[in-house]
Formats: sequence, C-alpha cells, structure tokens
Amino acid sequence: MTRQLALLLALLCVLVGPILLRPKQAGLFGPSERSLVIITPHNDSIRSEFGHGFEDWYFAKTGQRVHVDWRIPGGTSEIGRYVDSEYLAAFQYYWTGTLHRPWSKVVEASFANRRVAPGPDPARDTAEQTARRAFLASQVGCKLDLFFGGGAYDFQQAAAKGQLVDCGYVQSHPELFGDQPGQIPRVVSGEPYWDPQGRWIGTVISSFGICYNPDAVRRLGVKESPRRWADLAAPAYFHGIALANPTQSSSVTRAFEMLIQQQMQERIAGRQLHPAEEPEAVREGWAEAMRLLMKIGANARYFTDSSAKIALDVQAGEAAAGMTIDFYGRYESEAVRRPDGSSRLEYVNAEGGTSFSVDPIGLYRGAPHPDLARQFIDFVMSPEGQKLWNWKVGAPGGPERHALRRLPILPALYAPEFQAFRTDPAVNPYELARTFIYHEPWTSPLFRQIAFIFRVMCIDTQDELDDAWGALQAAQFPDGSMKTFEDVSAVDYAAANGRIRDALTGDKIREVQLAKELSDHFRAQYRRAAAAARPGK
Repeated sequence: MTRQLALLLALLCVLVGPILLRPKQAGLFGPSERSLVIITPHNDSIRSEFGHGFEDWYFAKTGQRVHVDWRIPGGTSEIGRYVDSEYLAAFQYYWTGTLHRPWSKVVEASFANRRVAPGPDPARDTAEQTARRAFLASQVGCKLDLFFGGGAYDFQQAAAKGQLVDCGYVQSHPELFGDQPGQIPRVVSGEPYWDPQGRWIGTVISSFGICYNPDAVRRLGVKESPRRWADLAAPAYFHGIALANPTQSSSVTRAFEMLIQQQMQERIAGRQLHPAEEPEAVREGWAEAMRLLMKIGANARYFTDSSAKIALDVQAGEAAAGMTIDFYGRYESEAVRRPDGSSRLEYVNAEGGTSFSVDPIGLYRGAPHPDLARQFIDFVMSPEGQKLWNWKVGAPGGPERHALRRLPILPALYAPEFQAFRTDPAVNPYELARTFIYHEPWTSPLFRQIAFIFRVMCIDTQDELDDAWGALQAAQFPDGSMKTFEDVSAVDYAAANGRIRDALTGDKIREVQLAKELSDHFRAQYRRAAAAARPGK
C-alpha cells in the first residue's frame, strides 16, 4: 500500500509540478483584470505590437491592466463564416428563449439579410421583416468585441448584415474625417475609407502587387523583373507562380479584382468612348482579364489556403513570384534583407493596376466589453497607434520588435518631419492613389463571383489546365489550339452578373451544381486544347 501511495504521489508531481513551478508571465492576467476579445486576420507581428501597445497605453491612461485576447480562425473568409454561425446560434437562442417565438427557415434566412428592410409600421411587418427588426433592435452578440483587419468589402458585408454597429468614433472626431486638407477622405481613388454610419473605420492603407525572388526569376531566364499583372501570365513562369485560393482569401480576390479593373480601364483609356459604348469596353476588359487569370492559374505552382504563405515561399525560392497584398511583401522583404541591403524578396505595386484601400476596424453588435473596445479603437486611430504601422523599430513611438511596413491612414504622419522615422519614407498612398481610380460598380458586386470563377476555371481543373498549358508551350501556341484554350464565354461578364450571381445567392445545392457544370466544361475545353496542340499523338 505504501509503495502504491508513493507511486501515486510521484505521478501527481509529474502532472502538477510543471504547472505549479511555471514562472509568472506578463501575459497572464488575474481575474480582476479586463479582457478584450478581437477577431483578426492580422499576422503575429501586428497582433504583438498592437496588443502590447494597447495594454501599455491603457495602463498609462487608467492605471489598470487589460489583456487582448486574439482570435485567429484564419483569413477573412473563415472569419465571416465563423461570425455568421455565432450570430445565427445566438439569435436563435434569443428568438426562442427570450421572445418565445417559433424558429423557422424564414426567420433563419431573414434576420441578417440586408435585403430585408423593416417597414414603417411594425404591426404590418411580414415574417421576414419581423425577424430582421428584432435582430437590429437587439443586443445579440457573437462573443467577440472587435473585428480588426481585412478589406473594406468584408466590413461592408458585416455592417450590412447588422453585425457591426456604430462605435461613435466618427461622430466624436469630426476634425479627422472629411475632405479638408489633413483629414481622412471618405473616398480615395474610388475606395471607401470609412463608413458614414460609423460602423467601420479604415485604420491602415493597403495596396496590391507582386513579390518576386530575383534569383529565381533569373533562373527561369526572365530578363525583366515582373512589374505588371500581365507579366505573371508569361509562359516562362510555368510552375513558378505562388497563388492562394481566392475562396479562402479575400485579399487574393482583391488582387484579382485589381487585375480585372486594370483591363477594363485600359479598354476605355484614350478611346474617347461615348457613354453608351463604355459597357462594351467593360465587358471586353472582363473577358481579357479572365484569359489572363486562366494563364496565371496555369503558371501556378500551387493554390495555398493562406495568402501569407505566398511571400514566405517566394523568398525561400519555392516559387519565383506571386500576387500579394503589399504588407506581406514588404514585411517579408525586410525580414530576409541581407547586410548589404539586398533581399531574397522584392515587392512592387502592380504598375497601373492597384488602388489603395483600407483595412478597417469595427465594433460588433452585442460586444461583451463595448467600452473597452472603443478604447482600443481610440488607441489604433491615435498618433501613438498609427505610428506602429510604419515607424522603424527603435524610433520614437515606434514598434518594440517588428517593423510592420504598413501605411498609416492618418494623413498627418506623411509630413516631412516624420520621414526619417518611417520604414517606407518614399511611399505616400494619398499621392500614389491618383494613378488608379477604382470603379466600384464594375466589379465590387461580383466579388464572390470572381473567386468562384477562378476556382472552377483553374483550381478544380488544375490537372487538365496544367497539361494543356504545357502542350501549348511545346507546340509554340498554335492559333487554333489557343483559341480553344482561351474561350471564356462560359464565365463572361453577362454570366457573372446573371446565372453565376443567382447560383451564389441561392441555396448551396445550386452553387454546387453550377460549380460541377463549369468545372466539367473547362476540363473538357482544356483536354480539347491539349489534343489539338498534339496532333501527332
């Protein structure tokens, strides 16, 4: 018995000892200290700098400790799906448990549907309007305080559903927002920078471009480094392009959208079109963009589920180039910079092919800690928080460990006196934005369609696409085979605005059916192109 007891005590020491003896850490907070829950696609460096920065700022201001609890389910697409499911569960509980009403498919489809508008008289509401009105009047939450990072499109969608609410910052800081010098404009080169209803606010400016490995590019025999989106469609990059799956990464979808917008604008530029002729030029630009995306997809080495992986693999030489959002390219270029100033990774904004959009922040409906969340927004938008985006490590007010290489939204920080502190002193997004005007009506309503089309055209059909592109190169691109290969009529502008849009806004079964139909269509098309390019085989 004594021997068994000794063994039991020894086992208990093994299990509990490491916990009891673990050293105290600054990141572990007591029960009396407050916690702020933020969901984000931002990387670890951004989370670290803003988490510690806010905790120190809040302590200096209040004398109280606070802990930032980051939630990172994946990219913005994964965040959207997660938050949707949380609000669905919470509203169902509220509807049945608090309002004591029966749950139904109608309620489920209507409460977060932006197309359902409550009428002027609640007594005359339809079942759909009743559900929608109840949600918009509620404090139903998703157990999260803030949405921080991702594109404006994702925040517009969340706000339209009713998930984001006015945090009060725009209204309480009228000196910061407007079209006067030194203010944050409402729209810059066609891109929205903040929501007039205060439901989201841009915190940092982003652009899109190309990251490339100079050594890998030279090994492929490419003489000129890539500068334009169209450069990535060159046959020399076969199996050399790093791409992310746009259905899992909204930043990559945005890069695709920039490519499409550029092709549309190039069809219009200099042609002095009559207004009635512009829609035709837009359709032509869409078709040419689809052909470019098909070839870029054919050059892909892989399709990752994380857009952050692209720059990592390019700097490692796993791929020669990739499409990326600016801060992934700039950050990784800085991380692998050699003592002589050169780097294994270079980043360039896509020449004539990128707007300057924002990554916003927004307060969730039913946030558990709304006052603390508003304090975090105050910090992020303050000069102290804004300097973290682009100040050098060690510069006054700069980050502690990581140069984030991002572009602050406060115009005042681009003043000459701050130039020496910034990691990108020559980059002023407010000036560069004049070179590209984003036309929201052309492509913004087609955001989901762009990702869907690329998937069925390039990802689901990767084997056939790869084989056809290789056969065409070997045959030196015969006209007839290329015509077959480049046929994008199944996903033209009319289809994107019509049957594809309808399938994506309908039930899931319709989407799956159309995906299979179009994937089968492109597989057969690529097989025909490959066969035509190999007439003797």
